Amino acid sequence: MFIGHFSAAFVAAAASRRAPSLPTLFVGAQLVDWVFFTFTLIGLEQMRVVPGITAMNPLDLYFMPYTHSLLGTAVWGLAFALFALVRWRNAVPAVIGFFVVLSHWILDLVTHRPDLTLAGGDHKIGLGLWDYPWAAISLELALILGSFAYFMSRTRGPIAPPLILIGVMLIMQAINWFGPEPTEAGPALYLTALLSFLIVTLIAAWVGATRWHKREVGLAVASLQR
Repeated sequence: MFIGHFSAAFVAAAASRRAPSLPTLFVGAQLVDWVFFTFTLIGLEQMRVVPGITAMNPLDLYFMPYTHSLLGTAVWGLAFALFALVRWRNAVPAVIGFFVVLSHWILDLVTHRPDLTLAGGDHKIGLGLWDYPWAAISLELALILGSFAYFMSRTRGPIAPPLILIGVMLIMQAINWFGPEPTEAGPALYLTALLSFLIVTLIAAWVGATRWHKREVGLAVASLQR
């Protein structure tokens, strides 16, 4: 699961005009991976490449209790919610932000091999959709394209920025699926992942600056008519 995680951001932005901004939601949707790849750089969490460990990728995510346990994800979700509460001084964006962060663990539970935990420890869970490539691909495409269509239906603004965003995301995902597999885990892999998150978040910031929720547009028009 890569771009499928951003489906939660699109849905949240479309569902409520009081949701955090789109780029903030993009950070929230991938927050635990932002932290995970940062932690791997400094050795707090661990991964390795094991060819054939799943049908779709060779990544053995064998130690990540601080980010990819349910408890760890919830803690990062609460931290994100606190940021949203301070930033917008409203509980609604905080609650929305929390569930966007939490959605990451739920989607990983469906796709990952058993490498997730509830609160750290040795018992690991995961439904393993990565071993069924076309099912995993279909799910990811359905999530991102469905949520993107919902976002577009609930917002107004120039069409080019969101089309560029979804195009870049699909290209990145295609490279992830069909490009060469990594041969080793190390700083190059971790920094590449972080760079990919940064690129789509910056484009999402452009989209967020050029599109508005339809309810915001309606309210603005109504205020002018008064």
